[in-house]
Amino acid sequence: MSHITNTKFYHQAIAKHGYTPQGLRWHSKTSQKVRFLQILSLLPSNTASIVDAGCGFGDLYHYLQQHGRRSIRYSGLDALELMVTEARNRTSQGIHQCDVLTDPLLEGEFYVCSGALNILDKKESFRFIERCFHTSSRGFIFNFLEGEEYSRIFNYLSIAQIEKLGKKLNARLVFKRHYYERDCTVAFYKKI
Repeated sequence: MSHITNTKFYHQAIAKHGYTPQGLRWHSKTSQKVRFLQILSLLPSNTASIVDAGCGFGDLYHYLQQHGRRSIRYSGLDALELMVTEARNRTSQGIHQCDVLTDPLLEGEFYVCSGALNILDKKESFRFIERCFHTSSRGFIFNFLEGEEYSRIFNYLSIAQIEKLGKKLNARLVFKRHYYERDCTVAFYKKI
C-alpha cells in the first residue's frame, strides 16, 4: 500500500478548512504554535538566517516576528504552488517552489521543518533530512511523529532510527519530547 500524495493530503484539507492551520492538517493554531516553540527553543540565539523546508503558508515567519527573532532572515520552500503563493502573499519574503527531495536547495545557516516529514515514507524522510542537513551551514531542526507502526497516511520514525541517522551524518543531536504524545523535535547540529 502506498502513502497518500502530498498534493491530495493538503488540497483536501485546504478545500475543507481554508488557509488555516487546520488546512495544513494541524489540530489547531495552538498545536502549531507549540511545535514552533520547540523549534525556536533549539535555534541558537545568534542565528542569522533560516530556510523553512515545507513552509506551508509561512506561519513560522510570523511566529519568529512575534517572539523576538525579527533579525532572522527567512526563506521558505514548498513543493505545492498554492502554498508558495499564499506564503508569498502573507510574508513578502523569499518563498520558492521546490521539492526538497529532488530540486537544488538554497544554502542556509539553519534548515527547519515543521510537519513536512509526517506524510513522507521512511526512505523519503531520511533523504529529506540528509539533504537539508548537508545544505545547511550549521544544522537542521525538525519535528516528526515518534513511533514504529505503519500508516498509509502518516509516517512514524523511532528515536533509534533518528539517532542512527544522526550518527551517520556526524551530527550532535538534541531532542525535545513529551510536549505532545508521539510528537518529537530534534536538532541535528553540525560539529565544528
